[in-house]
Amino acid sequence: MSTQWRVHAVKYAERNARTRGDSFIFDDHPSAEHGMDYFVWLLDNGAQKIVVDTGYDAGEADRRDRPILRDPVTALAALDVHPEDIDTVIITHLHYDHAGGLDRYPNATFHVQAAEMAYATGPCMCHGVLQMPFTADHVCEMVRHVYSGRVVFHDGSGAVAPGVRVHCVGGHSRGLQVVEVETAQGPLCLASDATHYYENYLLAKPFPIVADLEPMLEGFGTIQRLALGPDRVIPGHDPLVTQLYPQHDSVPFAWRLDVGPCRSVRDSIR
Repeated sequence: MSTQWRVHAVKYAERNARTRGDSFIFDDHPSAEHGMDYFVWLLDNGAQKIVVDTGYDAGEADRRDRPILRDPVTALAALDVHPEDIDTVIITHLHYDHAGGLDRYPNATFHVQAAEMAYATGPCMCHGVLQMPFTADHVCEMVRHVYSGRVVFHDGSGAVAPGVRVHCVGGHSRGLQVVEVETAQGPLCLASDATHYYENYLLAKPFPIVADLEPMLEGFGTIQRLALGPDRVIPGHDPLVTQLYPQHDSVPFAWRLDVGPCRSVRDSIR
């Protein structure tokens, strides 16, 4: 099995009624508009396909008044990904927009950090402000998968497949993990919400939804070390991803990440 993976970002939602104050602590222009894109990610080495995060569906969109453009499963189907054929799903953390639809993958094993499960089911969830990004049904679905023997817990760093490793960084959520992926162009880091935007990690500007601030700040350095530089770090929600990476030939809502950005990431945020 090849240890070099092709990586795609697949966009399923966007939310543009936001401001920079929603994205950065202590921003100089907090009332300026600042949009957010929502992605799931696909790893493909020719022999295996791995889904990273499962997004959220129309029911969750209605409950939170955050409409989706397309169901994440339908979006992945455009890349010839069918949920019953997927045997490995990495969940970076259990927030609603990353861990909805866990029941859509009937034959998958789910990879999650033990710290994230403990956080999402522990006393911290007695506080509304910490509970807000989670949906109880999603967490309970993961608990059911634990009881059916379909969850692999990681404690820090661990291998998922040849050329794919996860690393716990915390910060945004207690057990948030990032994904290190080997590609033909070198290592890539799917940072998920370790950095929502390029600006978060490049300018050390924390995102306001945070469980632990120090690990979030330390994580900005970790993701760059894993990727051997800023141009190989993929943030979790930045619309710039759709401008910096080549669009899929036949799927207009998918972008090829492993080939690298078309220009310097640092130059793009200046």
